[in-house]
Amino acid sequence: MRVKIAQLSYQEETIPNYKKRDPPPQFQLPLTPEASMSHIQVPPGFRLELFAQEPMIVNPINMNWDHRGRLWVIETIDYPNSVREEEGSGDDSIKILEDTNSDSKADKVTVFADKLNIPTSMVFVNGGVLVSQAPHFLFLKDTDGDDKADIREIVMTGWGVTDTHAGPSNLRYGFDNRIWGTVGYSGFNGQVGGKQYNFEQVLYNFSRDFVDLKIHSNTTNNTWGLGFTENFDIFISTANNTHSAFASIPAKYMRRVKGFGRDVVTKLDGHYFMHPATENFRQVDVFGGFTAAAGHAFYTARTYPREYWNRVAFVSEPTGHLLHRAIIEPFGSGFLEKDGWNLLASSDEWVSPVQAEVGPDGNVWILDWYNFIVQHNPTPEGFENGLGNAHINPLRDKDHGRIYRLIYEGGTNSRQISLNPEDPSSLLDGLKNDNLLWRLHAQRLIVENNYADLESELIALITSSNEDEIGLNPAAVHAIWSLNGLGISSRESLDAIIGALDSKNSGIRKAAVQALPVTDESIEQLLKSGVINDEDLNTRLAAIIKTLDLPESMAVGQAIFEQSRSLEAAQDLWLSKALQAAGIVHKKGFVWAYEKFEENIGEEGLTRRIYLSYNTENFPLAAEISTLESTKGIKTPDIELRIQAVLQKIEFDKDTLEVKSGQLVSIVFENPDFMQHNLLVVTPGNLEVVGSAADAMVNEADAAERNYVPNIPEVLFSTRILNPNEQTRLTFKAPKVPGSYPFVCTFPGHWRTMNGILIVK
Repeated sequence: MRVKIAQLSYQEETIPNYKKRDPPPQFQLPLTPEASMSHIQVPPGFRLELFAQEPMIVNPINMNWDHRGRLWVIETIDYPNSVREEEGSGDDSIKILEDTNSDSKADKVTVFADKLNIPTSMVFVNGGVLVSQAPHFLFLKDTDGDDKADIREIVMTGWGVTDTHAGPSNLRYGFDNRIWGTVGYSGFNGQVGGKQYNFEQVLYNFSRDFVDLKIHSNTTNNTWGLGFTENFDIFISTANNTHSAFASIPAKYMRRVKGFGRDVVTKLDGHYFMHPATENFRQVDVFGGFTAAAGHAFYTARTYPREYWNRVAFVSEPTGHLLHRAIIEPFGSGFLEKDGWNLLASSDEWVSPVQAEVGPDGNVWILDWYNFIVQHNPTPEGFENGLGNAHINPLRDKDHGRIYRLIYEGGTNSRQISLNPEDPSSLLDGLKNDNLLWRLHAQRLIVENNYADLESELIALITSSNEDEIGLNPAAVHAIWSLNGLGISSRESLDAIIGALDSKNSGIRKAAVQALPVTDESIEQLLKSGVINDEDLNTRLAAIIKTLDLPESMAVGQAIFEQSRSLEAAQDLWLSKALQAAGIVHKKGFVWAYEKFEENIGEEGLTRRIYLSYNTENFPLAAEISTLESTKGIKTPDIELRIQAVLQKIEFDKDTLEVKSGQLVSIVFENPDFMQHNLLVVTPGNLEVVGSAADAMVNEADAAERNYVPNIPEVLFSTRILNPNEQTRLTFKAPKVPGSYPFVCTFPGHWRTMNGILIVK
């Protein structure tokens, strides 16, 4: 059926014009939901259904479903500038939306909690809801059954409020029965469980009693995306050109390895460009790419076609008016991302997807912020900066919001159930559902209600449940994590988990590895089962990471050394990192095996020794693209200059530097900004040549590895890409020919504003 596309209307308004377009962009007037849907493209075989709209919901920022399958939505009218100091004085709320007449549209709304101020995410835990609302985390609970919170407690405080789009977000219940979340550069400075913490831009998790917090990984940018696969692989997305990244080895282990002092998650992006349905999109930087990536939720049900199952992640890009399909493929012990184009894209400039999740029916549900102004900062010309570090803009909308369901017409919906926390049998049944949403709720409720008397049934699930069509065995995986969460230490449960190390299913083996207690017996069983050398490299990686938590062991050290000699491990980015960390933890056994190996070197051992040396070296993240040959061996520079990136400005703090021709110059470049930056010195008059070449690099798969430095003669000297709070030193001989030599940052989109002149006298 041909759909009539609604006409777009425009009027003159002052609009941020970061890319300096001529003529400047116009202001499009908003559309009704029905008219807006005529501008939204979805794949063949799918149809878009409207579930809720304004005024029922306005400015929706986060959604989740309870164990009854009801949709809960955070509505934040205060975002981004209305930061309120007085607790309980906000205009934001959490609403429960229900379809009571089965027409696929919300017809009942209940305000669970109001007077909130810029809440950003929520997760169900301990019979209530944990809400991230900087500077606090709030625990809200209904105790009398009226669906309204009558308990409101501050359970954690110290989250930064300096920037409202860089605070805590994406709270999720993990397979490990811990609460996971992300935070951007607003960071955290406070106490948890009596321990002081101060961090920013990280992936973190904490215990269900909110007292044990752990930093998993540092990220390179403002982070607003988090997702788990059905085997508990962890992924994030960040703003500013990293729409997919794999969080593998916890940072605390990598700090022990030289070259990884500030460990970051591994960038996976297989492409740079997004694919908008209109040219009318407005971005601050990373023009045409993912500058506001939000979310990384996997398709973890079975309603959509098989190609989606546990393989496609959904990354929202509100500045591009689209929802991206990131195809995540196994690669060694980790993964690669491929461009799956879009699940949704709109030519309506108000459409702003901010979250996409698999709902209880197995279809993908989408929050549309529906706002013409999405950009937060830097503050554009002609505007003022406001509270929340967002530019003040009267065009920020406070009246619209939509929630859609994307229905696959050839699919069968997930078996929808209403889990009863007081009926353990319903929870066991929930562990077998084909939709991760139901399984995680069932696991959580088993653990929260301390149903230890389900032990025998959970053990039976580990051994009796079957693989599905794509080789997963979710029921067994969640049974293992349920036993782990219950803290059952009986011989029967321990034997069941140990037995799972020998399962034919790699996902079960991986869960068993991760759920093992930290004991000497676990060391013995890891070695006995052979999982430390598992044929599935992702499971092997989990086993090596597990050894990092276990007591030092001679036998483990020897096993780690043997693995370090393999070509397979040396060529695998994640295994090579984990082996280095494990070699440090189990140093005595590793060194003993190394010395024995040296003693028994044969005639062909020279090659093996060279290879071993390579494998036990530290693997630097990126080499400096550095200096002239003539500077080698010269230690002391004639002149040292210092330059910094300006926080949140996409500028250097100096626009001119001066040196004399032929001097040995040392430039110390610091990056206190939350974005990544580099520094290049180029030949006179060629700033635009180098900038254009840098723009063209984004089509190349190895652009990030090459630090976004074009391989052209116009580039004289360059640094690597610096992550936030890093610095480097660039040393070179100043050109003999006097002149004005531009210096520039070539991170995507930065060269137009982040540049200056090196004057050679």
